[in-house]
Amino acid sequence: MTITIDSCLSLVPIEIRKDKKHFIVEDQISGEFYEMSEVCIDAINLIHQGDQLGDIERELKDKYPMEEVNLLDFGEQLLELDLIAEIDGVQVDKKQKQKERLGFLAIPPTIGKIFFNKLTYPLYFVLFIINLFLFITHPSLFPHHEDIFVFDIMALNVVLWMSFTFLLLLVHEFGHILAMRAHNLPTKLGVGHRMFFVVIETDMSSVWKLAPKERNVLFLAGLCFDMVILFIVLVSQLLFPSGSWLFNGLLNLAVFDIVLRIIYQCCIYMKTDLYFVFENVSGCYNLMENAKQNIRNKLTFLRLNARKEVLFSEERRTVFLYTILYFLGVVISISLYFIYYIPEIIHAGNKLLPGFTHPPTSLLFWDAVLFSLQVGIFILLLLNSWRKKYLPS
Repeated sequence: MTITIDSCLSLVPIEIRKDKKHFIVEDQISGEFYEMSEVCIDAINLIHQGDQLGDIERELKDKYPMEEVNLLDFGEQLLELDLIAEIDGVQVDKKQKQKERLGFLAIPPTIGKIFFNKLTYPLYFVLFIINLFLFITHPSLFPHHEDIFVFDIMALNVVLWMSFTFLLLLVHEFGHILAMRAHNLPTKLGVGHRMFFVVIETDMSSVWKLAPKERNVLFLAGLCFDMVILFIVLVSQLLFPSGSWLFNGLLNLAVFDIVLRIIYQCCIYMKTDLYFVFENVSGCYNLMENAKQNIRNKLTFLRLNARKEVLFSEERRTVFLYTILYFLGVVISISLYFIYYIPEIIHAGNKLLPGFTHPPTSLLFWDAVLFSLQVGIFILLLLNSWRKKYLPS
């Protein structure tokens, strides 16, 4: 079906909300959200009035003389986004998209507001300051790479670490869930990945229903819960320094897991919670994509001496700042590998590799076998996460 300059369009049900710089358009059938400029919104309003695209284009060119207005291109974009229901009275054939079913509606908003309200927000910030102060005054509390080795048997360490990490990650994600429910928004949990790490993710697509100033709390809600747990663990370490080896080992493991997760939040090149805060505060969305384009443009300039422009020129400063933070995040990630993960792998290898030389009746042999199986399961989960992201069905 062809769109011409004389076409009249009919759009699917949409809702338009003013954002910081532009507008957010919600497809009420699919539940998807799109950012559009003011000229696009004016075009949509005139389309709703039944005007022809040619008349709309002439009117918008008079109103926005500095803008490049092309209603044929805009109509094709709307068609590509499945936002057009009819063209000249003829229904558009398209694959029907349904809203993704989200849950946790059984949690009433009043429960969420117990944890996220005007009184608790300062409390979470105070806990952050106290935790930071405790690390400064007691450097021994900072995690070490040996903290994940609670037992002498490596297979048990993996089970404990994965179980403990899963539990603490659930607490983190439950913070997001309660914050979403405090605003009466639905959500769900899913499995994703951050680089080589399998993670649980809370679906926060519904945050676009809120005003920009209300979204940051939802993005930071997981970190708020992390601060509470970290405060409890650090105080327990100080109050019970002579606890049992298992008790102290669990506390050290909790600090290790939470602190590294907080540090990784600063690696905003992986679209962490802090990435979405930065994006929301700046009002510049799709920052990662724009920053990658900016990096490609710089490399093209170096190779061909032909510099290209950033996709959104008015956002150039923000994209440039994010590009710097992007590389800083990469440096942080590499540093963590050298400080923690590589020493852990070396330690595990020194413990396990000799086990394969022992007979099958040896505990060391089966420890090496079980550890290898556990690593294999982790790799399969990671590959499945990559498949779902990069090879959609």
